[in-house]
Amino acid sequence: QEQLSSDCSSSLDSLDNLSMDDYWTEVENIKESHGSEPDDNNVEVKTPEEGELEADWLQDAGLSTLIREQSGDDDDIVLLSTLTRTQAAAVQRRVETCTRSMRKKIKQPVRDVRDVFAAPNSTSRHLKQQDVSDTQAEQRLKYLLPEEDKSEADPDRQETSSPGQGYSSKEELINFDVSYSEQATVWRKRIQDDKEARKRKDEGSLPQYVIHKNKLGMTRMGDLSPADMKKVHTLALIELTALFDTLDIEVKRHKVVKVKAGDNRLFGVPLTQLIENDQKIVPNIKVPLFLQELLCCLEQKGLETEGILRISGSVARMKNLQKELEENFYQKTFDWEKVNQNDAAGLLKMFIREMPHPLLTTEYLSAFAAVKNITDHKQRLHALNLLVLILPEPNRCTLKCLLEFLCKVIGKEMKNRMNLWNVSTIIAPNLFMHKGILNKIPDGKEKQQAEKAADIVRMLTHYQDILWIIPFFLVAQVRKLNENSSKRYQFYDKRLKNLLRKIHTEKDKQEKQNTFNKIRIQAPQLLKDTLEVCLEREMTTRNLVQHFHKHLHQDSWDPSNSCKCNGSTDSSEFYLYEVGGNIGERCLDPDTHIFDLLKVNPQAEWIMKQHQKPKES
Repeated sequence: QEQLSSDCSSSLDSLDNLSMDDYWTEVENIKESHGSEPDDNNVEVKTPEEGELEADWLQDAGLSTLIREQSGDDDDIVLLSTLTRTQAAAVQRRVETCTRSMRKKIKQPVRDVRDVFAAPNSTSRHLKQQDVSDTQAEQRLKYLLPEEDKSEADPDRQETSSPGQGYSSKEELINFDVSYSEQATVWRKRIQDDKEARKRKDEGSLPQYVIHKNKLGMTRMGDLSPADMKKVHTLALIELTALFDTLDIEVKRHKVVKVKAGDNRLFGVPLTQLIENDQKIVPNIKVPLFLQELLCCLEQKGLETEGILRISGSVARMKNLQKELEENFYQKTFDWEKVNQNDAAGLLKMFIREMPHPLLTTEYLSAFAAVKNITDHKQRLHALNLLVLILPEPNRCTLKCLLEFLCKVIGKEMKNRMNLWNVSTIIAPNLFMHKGILNKIPDGKEKQQAEKAADIVRMLTHYQDILWIIPFFLVAQVRKLNENSSKRYQFYDKRLKNLLRKIHTEKDKQEKQNTFNKIRIQAPQLLKDTLEVCLEREMTTRNLVQHFHKHLHQDSWDPSNSCKCNGSTDSSEFYLYEVGGNIGERCLDPDTHIFDLLKVNPQAEWIMKQHQKPKES
């Protein structure tokens, strides 16, 4: 088992015992800073009409063709073929709502939901007529897992880890192998029968989670190709919706209409535009240059400053600094040495809250807020993991950069007196109280809502290592989606189809026998020829990298035929990639078992690269 811990481990007390003073002080500071400012730059948010949200959702999920009368694109059918039962049900609900709305508005034929979910060879059957028992549904999920790990598809087994397995009372097993919404379905059935579980209260503690090590290796954001990450985004959106549906959590999504652009170059500039401008200076940059330099300034001078982030800087000085930064930052004439630490912290919070769109995005800010209404802590973590996955890359990378900085602040708690809860209560209003989005809080619920917002920031900060993992079941669905996309062409001559199947079956058997005995590693920048390695059953990526590194230093290796990065051949700089087959490109985790991965993707090529491991931030 793999235990993921965080350095941000302070403040594990009950929420009832934690002070909210810092939160309300920060709210007052925000109001004061906005006091004399006009609201011209507010984001205008339109209240969607019936069916509009569902149509937007289907568009984002790549399934907008499901509500058209004629659709010449089979991509929706391919995507639907990879969905679990709860995911397909979530799609069907939105298609039904959207179809009803369209019929009312335009009074013209639209695709019937029964046609959308009909079996491939018949339009007379639909999803509701294909209901299966829980046992059959469980079997449907098992294709998501490698042969050796199919037992992990049983949620009952995952949820009942015994003390004999070495877990303390505060350690819990988290399951990335099976769809979160399917796990939630099982959990709901249990909770209905477990009276004690229903009475149990979330005390606000932060459990230590243990992740089962899948033999196919961990996949983190930044490890997959952009094309596969796009598929992950689509599948994560569908899975998040299915999870919320299962838990009866209603999310009202805001729709951005327009933003009145200003003349600024740093503050109040859309994040995407800011990064696009910065990429003209530093190609492939994913976090704004200004934010990187500001955080660097704070890390050098402010981490040990008592009350950093809590103590407000001078409003007048910050206004002057903002004006000077707008004029001089890109001229590289701004002097960071003269900036007071508290003023720099104030600039950081100002930069976050003055974005035209929230860092957590206008579309998904309400979904982040809705996580607070999930009673089970583990399911809250599941929802946050999916929300991080569906954030646009600029927002996700910038959020990660911010959270990493917050962890550094918390790491100096003995010096700066800022623990995890203090930091969370101060950052929460800057993330959730966006001036362009009205937040109507019922009377008497202000304290409760504030505590929950701070708790979401606390979880994002404390569990960021877990939240930036792509779950195994989503990677498996991406593989299935890629496989199905390549099989869209159907043979209508049964004899030809059977003959080809027989030829390919015999060919595949022979190829697999050869493939599982050895692996050929390509390294275009380092080796002239491929390196053939005999495989052992338990060989991991780490073993292959070490073998490759050893091979480079043998007498037979000619440095003139290679291209060394930074003049170094340190094995820690080598990364093995799985390329092609049922995946676009994937940087392999050091603990990936190659033999097991070959069974899942026998058509892949294996490429060794020498560089810094890909990061999103």
